[in-house]
Amino acid sequence: MTKFNAELASLHTVGAPVEPEQPTVHTAYVGLDVHKETIAVAIAEPGRQAPAYEGEIPNTPKRVERKLQQLSERYGGGLLQFGYEAGPCGYGLYRQLLASGHDVQVVAPSRMPKAPGERIKTDRRDAIKLARLARSGALTPVCVPDNEQETMRDLPRARDDMKAQERKARQ
Repeated sequence: MTKFNAELASLHTVGAPVEPEQPTVHTAYVGLDVHKETIAVAIAEPGRQAPAYEGEIPNTPKRVERKLQQLSERYGGGLLQFGYEAGPCGYGLYRQLLASGHDVQVVAPSRMPKAPGERIKTDRRDAIKLARLARSGALTPVCVPDNEQETMRDLPRARDDMKAQERKARQ
């Protein structure tokens, strides 16, 4: 049992004003549409202007690091918020972006707000949409597993793949 420390405890009475937490201010919001080979990048700056499409980069750690350096230089080393949809590529990109000191949100595709009649999906449109939604705070992040949890999830998937191959060979 821990001892009570009065210096660390804080008490707020009903009439006392409570200071609200300061919201984190990001210098830019980056939407990423991630695929096995490429990543489409779009940036939304604070304000009301439309997000700008930056183009595609190869999905390699070196190219991602180079893009991070370019964006950090452009925005004066300020805090950037990245957002991308969870997918089959795993969470390596999440860990790389987090290690660089920026905020990252991985979003379930099913939880993305979608306007009625919005049917056309391209990498460019998805990246711009992710940047815009990250700026507005409308993204709902998913819980990202650590390396050990991700490895434990991969084990039954690998077993299922092997069983499917065995069944196919037998037939």
